[in-house]
Amino acid sequence: MTKTNEHAEDTCPLVYQRRLPLSTRTVNHLADLLRRHLKAIRSRWRILPPGKIAVIVLAVLRHDQRLADMAGGNNVSESTVRRLRDELITLLAAQAPRLDRALKKITKQGGEVVLIDGTLIPTQRCTEVNR
Repeated sequence: MTKTNEHAEDTCPLVYQRRLPLSTRTVNHLADLLRRHLKAIRSRWRILPPGKIAVIVLAVLRHDQRLADMAGGNNVSESTVRRLRDELITLLAAQAPRLDRALKKITKQGGEVVLIDGTLIPTQRCTEVNR
């Protein structure tokens, strides 16, 4: 048996489809968020529509799809998928409440334990002294 570095004739990259359990509401929320952002920065176009971008980013974030795989399957570069991922993360982070405000709200509602990214954070109930 000999090893060769020759490629088979008529080869093409293999693209496969995978079913991702994503809610329409989640995809639409991200797509609308991106549309508003693009309108605000007066961006004329993107290589992909906002809905497709939302699905790609969700596949990367929620289902651990590799950037290179998502790029190849959508005819864009890996750096484009990375940039789109970072852009949507920034837009989502801007919507999140600040941690100190979220903890105060939970404390006011009587919460004793908060789970954030797998970490238990004990809270203190408000007393007359702490107010």
